[in-house]
Amino acid sequence: MFLPVSFFIGLRYSRSQSRTGFVSFITFFSIAGILLGVASLITVVSVMNGFEGELKKRILGIVPHVVVSQKLADRSNRQKNMNDWQIQRELLLQQPHVNYVTPFLESEALIQSVTQLKGIMLQGIIPEYEQHNIINSHMIAGSLSSLSESAYAVVIGQALARSLDVRLGETIRLVLPNQTVFTPMGRIPVQRTFTVAGIFNVGSQVDDLMVYVHSRYGAKLIRQKGDGISHLRLYLDDAFNAKQVAQQLPIDKTKFQLTTWNESQGTLFSAVKMEKNMMWLMLSLIVAVAAFNIVSALVMVVIEKQGEIGILQTLGMDRMGILKIFITQGMFNGIFGVLLGAILGVLLTLNLNDLLSFFGISILGAGYGDQNLPMQLEMSNVVVIILSALAMSFVATLYPAYRASTTQPAEVLRNE
Repeated sequence: MFLPVSFFIGLRYSRSQSRTGFVSFITFFSIAGILLGVASLITVVSVMNGFEGELKKRILGIVPHVVVSQKLADRSNRQKNMNDWQIQRELLLQQPHVNYVTPFLESEALIQSVTQLKGIMLQGIIPEYEQHNIINSHMIAGSLSSLSESAYAVVIGQALARSLDVRLGETIRLVLPNQTVFTPMGRIPVQRTFTVAGIFNVGSQVDDLMVYVHSRYGAKLIRQKGDGISHLRLYLDDAFNAKQVAQQLPIDKTKFQLTTWNESQGTLFSAVKMEKNMMWLMLSLIVAVAAFNIVSALVMVVIEKQGEIGILQTLGMDRMGILKIFITQGMFNGIFGVLLGAILGVLLTLNLNDLLSFFGISILGAGYGDQNLPMQLEMSNVVVIILSALAMSFVATLYPAYRASTTQPAEVLRNE
C-alpha cells in the first residue's frame, strides 16, 4: 500500500525500538496518561449522567413538572377549589408535550403515631388518575387503589413508616395545625385518625415527606366542599422544557397561577449540573496534562534525530514534510492512547457494578449495600471525549514538529 513519505517515516519513528530508554519511558507514560485520563473521564461522566437520570426519575417522577392552581381566594390565603378541574384537565391534555394531568389537593400537616410526631406534606389524590405515578410502581405493601376502597386510608413512604414505627393496617393521626375547630374543651387543631393502607419506597426524600389520602377524605379533613381539588399537576415528555411549555398553556392567568418544578427543585439540579461540569473540567485537565507529555517525548526524539532530519532535508524534503513526520509520530501515540482509553472506559462503565460487587466494595456506603451505582453511558459524550483528547494530542505535537522543521542541515551535518 502506498503511503506518503512523511507519513511512512513518522510511523517508522513511532514503532522504532532504537530510542534511548529515557525517551521510551516518557513516551510510554504519555500514552498511559492519555489512556487513564480518557477511561476515567468516560466512567465518571457516565456515573454523573446516571445520578442525574436517577434524580430526574425519582424526584421529577413525583414532583409535578407544572402545577396549575386557583388564585388565592381571600386574605387568609386559603386555596379556592377548582370546581371545573375536569374541563381544565381535558383542555390541558390536548396540549403538546403534556403526557398526563392529575388533580390533587395539598396541605401541610403533622402525622402522629404512638411513638413519634413529624411534619409532612399531605396530598389528596384520585387513585384512578395516578396509574402512571412512580409511587404506584414502587409500592412494597398495599396499593394506591386501596385509598378508594377504604374510608380514611393513607399511603406513606417506607422511611416514614419506619420512623413512626407503624405497619400496614395500623392507625396514625393526621393533624392540621393551621386549621382549628371549636370544641367544649376550647380551640383545637383539626385532626383525624387514618389507617395505613399502603407503603411505598421510591428511594428519595419523598419517602419521608409525602403522605397520600383520597381527595374526598382529604377535603373533609381540611373542611372543603366536594372533592376539594385545588391543583392540577402536569407531567411532560421532557421535564426540562417546563418553563417553555408553561408559557404556551391556554390558561387564564387572571384566575390561575402556574408553578414549575424549577422553582422548588431547580437549585438541586443546578448544583448537580455544576458538579458534573467541574468533573468534566478536572478530568479534562488530567487528559490535557497527559497529552502534553507528548511534547517532552517528541522534543527528545527531535534532538535524537537531528542527523536524520539533516539528511532528509539534504535529500530534498521541505520543512512541511519534516513537520508532517513528527505530527504523524505524535498523533500515532495520541490515537493509540485515546482509543485504548475509550475501549477501557466503555468496558469499565458497563461492568463497574459487577467489579465492585466482586471485590466487595460499596461506594454508596453500608446503608446502600443492595444498590448499584447508576450508570448511563451516552455515546455522544464518548465521541466528544475522544475528539477532545485527539485535539489536545494534535496541539501537543505542533511545537516539537515546528522545532524539527526549523533544523538547519548545514549546522547539523557539520557536527556529525
